[in-house]
Amino acid sequence: MLGGHRYVGARPHRGGIDGRNFAASGGVAGKMAAKSKAETNERTGDSGRPALPVDARSRQIVRSAFALALVALAAWIAADFLPALAWAIVIAITTWPLYLRFAALIPQPLGNLVAPVLFTLIVGIVLLIPLMLALQQLAQASDAAVHWIAELQKGGVPVPGWIAQLPLTGDLLVEWWRNNLSDPAAASQWLRGVNLESATAWTRSLGGEVLHRLMLFLITLLALFFVYRDGAWLSQRALATADRLLGDPGERLATKVVEAVRGTVNGTVVVAVLEGVIIGFAYALIGSPDALLFALLTIAFAMMPLGLAISVCLFSLLLLVQGFGALPVLALFIFGMAMTVIGDNFVWPVLVGRSARLPFLLALIGVLGGVQTFGLIGLFIGPVIMAVLMVVWREWIAPRDPAA
Repeated sequence: MLGGHRYVGARPHRGGIDGRNFAASGGVAGKMAAKSKAETNERTGDSGRPALPVDARSRQIVRSAFALALVALAAWIAADFLPALAWAIVIAITTWPLYLRFAALIPQPLGNLVAPVLFTLIVGIVLLIPLMLALQQLAQASDAAVHWIAELQKGGVPVPGWIAQLPLTGDLLVEWWRNNLSDPAAASQWLRGVNLESATAWTRSLGGEVLHRLMLFLITLLALFFVYRDGAWLSQRALATADRLLGDPGERLATKVVEAVRGTVNGTVVVAVLEGVIIGFAYALIGSPDALLFALLTIAFAMMPLGLAISVCLFSLLLLVQGFGALPVLALFIFGMAMTVIGDNFVWPVLVGRSARLPFLLALIGVLGGVQTFGLIGLFIGPVIMAVLMVVWREWIAPRDPAA
């Protein structure tokens, strides 16, 4: 039949035109004409004007604007949960090598579900343990602080023994202390702004904020589970998107971002934990009753540039006020400063390596600006953004000469 149609269309019958063949060829021609007309109407539209071709620049701009609008709308809807998602991404990127080793220990096909569930639970426990310890220590310290303030308002603040031992200014400081803080009336004037009932009410209202943070923590763990489960697919899509938008430099930039996140988090957390543990032993060695709390707070402070030095200064002053001797506190202060120099200038660069080569000033601005802009997650996002900026500058704007 296909051959007959071809024959009729190509070479008419010698004895005349066959009516059936003509009808068939006319029907085929009519269908082809109708299809061509429909395609023409689709291209021109109802108004008769030609529509934009598929690869036209205007259509690409419209598609891009539509995609950006959808992304902005989704970000606006999920604004309250973006920090939780950011934490999940940062944790997943940092722990991904460990997760791959853990998943390899679980036989398939159970590993596709069991491995992300178990590893997410392990990460959650590791994150909760220091948090629960810090909250427990803070609760005990807050009770002691409230009792201490109440005693000060009744009996004044006794002069610490180390003040009289200070050269040159010791006698003047002792006299000022007795006139302003040792007298209960003067101490009450100094502490009149402290309202214990208001502090208690504020502590109670803190419970709602704790519940909100707990919900965000659960969302972080849930997002972390999905990132672990679908991490390979997500990484492939991210690389494909970077390659589509920016080409080969975009793919290299995405790889550098992952390396910068992993290096920054590993270096920051490891150095902070080591410094906190070591300085915690020093607190316990001089007999501080709050050595565990000081160690946990030191770990938190040490994640920022010069954070260890700031925490050592504050805790040294607090120990002096509590009546500890000047000599052990001075030794603690010197030891803390030495830890700051060693940790920030030698250990941190070795752990971070070439993944996030940042000058100290950019690291400081990245951490402080990141915390101010993004909150606690800015401790890691800020330096990563600065590291990506340095990567773009080194490889895109001012690349090295291969022959050099």
